[in-house]
Amino acid sequence: MLDPEGSVEHQPSSSFPKVLLVPLAMLLAIAALLLLALSATQQKEPDFYTFKVVNIRGKLVSLEKYRGSVSLVVNVASECGYTDSHYKALQQLQRDLGPYHFNVLAFPCNQFGQQEPDTNKEIESFVRKTYGASFPMFSKIAVSGAGAIPAFKYLIDSTGEEPTWNFWKYLVDPNGKVVKAWDSTVSVEEIRPYVTELVRKIILKKKDEL
Repeated sequence: MLDPEGSVEHQPSSSFPKVLLVPLAMLLAIAALLLLALSATQQKEPDFYTFKVVNIRGKLVSLEKYRGSVSLVVNVASECGYTDSHYKALQQLQRDLGPYHFNVLAFPCNQFGQQEPDTNKEIESFVRKTYGASFPMFSKIAVSGAGAIPAFKYLIDSTGEEPTWNFWKYLVDPNGKVVKAWDSTVSVEEIRPYVTELVRKIILKKKDEL
């Protein structure tokens, strides 16, 4: 094409920026993939305290509030042969070690022998009045089988131990990892040394941080 002067007009070549665009796009894609990979590695692995449950009053609560303390998770029942001995011992453990470094977390369940037939309100009233229970209690749930709540599924998957009766006990450390599980036949007193040792470690760690 001729310009007004009669000379040939030279149009700027567009090949130069295109050459740059290809590697730039590749670099951006690689950076995006790296960010995704980094994000995935930084995501916290699930643990017991990452779950939400419904408390005995019907309110959805996060178990995150118990992170940093030891928990003994128990599926409880009001009409079981183990009821009296376990509730008395669980409350004593709560009184001796809780609530700052340790808590019993009680989950009523009616799956075994239909021995927790009452409503949440009736269950709470019975436990508070009969045993003076001061530990946290949660809404009646399923703890085994397909209907088990996610928090209990985590306990089962972590230990390979699924409740087959009332008053199974799962010991959870301050980081939400399951340490050990015991069935109904194991008394709370037999478990106490394991709980006490974990609580002692928390106290010593806090002393060291002062």
